[in-house]
Amino acid sequence: MKIIDNVYVVPGVVANPYIIVDPDGLTVIDTGIPRSEKKILAYIVELGKSVRDVKRIILTHSDMDHVGGLAALQKATGARTYASRIEAEAIAAGKPSRPPKPSGFSLRRVMFTLMRPFMKATPFQVDEIVSDGQVLPALGGLRVVETIGHTPGHISLFSPSAEVLFCGDSMVTDAEGIHGSRPGVTWDEARARDAVWKQAGLGARIVCSGHGPVVMDAMGKFPL
Repeated sequence: MKIIDNVYVVPGVVANPYIIVDPDGLTVIDTGIPRSEKKILAYIVELGKSVRDVKRIILTHSDMDHVGGLAALQKATGARTYASRIEAEAIAAGKPSRPPKPSGFSLRRVMFTLMRPFMKATPFQVDEIVSDGQVLPALGGLRVVETIGHTPGHISLFSPSAEVLFCGDSMVTDAEGIHGSRPGVTWDEARARDAVWKQAGLGARIVCSGHGPVVMDAMGKFPL
């Protein structure tokens, strides 16, 4: 689904993968649950591009629903991969960067608990460690924004020129707007709130979350 002229979200994938189209190739942000690479690759072809046009795969964090398709997608495309140090270490181990919280109940938590044995992420060695403030060559300069809270090494990605923010799971969206990371799956709730404040000050016009619809005209809709 087109968001703006050169930014797309792949439909029908748990944990929204995003595709940025630049003259030098494609950037994919997050890769969904295992086997999601098939839908991502098919969508790339729908855009009239080749799988070898994918130059970069960026991971916001190491949760299985964001890195499940990583190994297969990288193998198919040959793309260079990026993540923060903490999340990259977890991806290499094939596990999340923090243990799940034992308390609390949600239908989503129950579903993923039941599905986890069948959807393990393949351990993968990320090519490049990124850090806060680093700018990657996509979408006019894609700035890495440290957004610790949902996980200990979570990052978001912001394009000042396009005013687009890819926030991973540091925030979630729904028909009512933008919300902070859900408490039941948040590593540090205080730092997660700080991450929302930090992102609210970036000046994003469009917010692309890992879960939920894209929020257009996002200014003033952050949960402050």
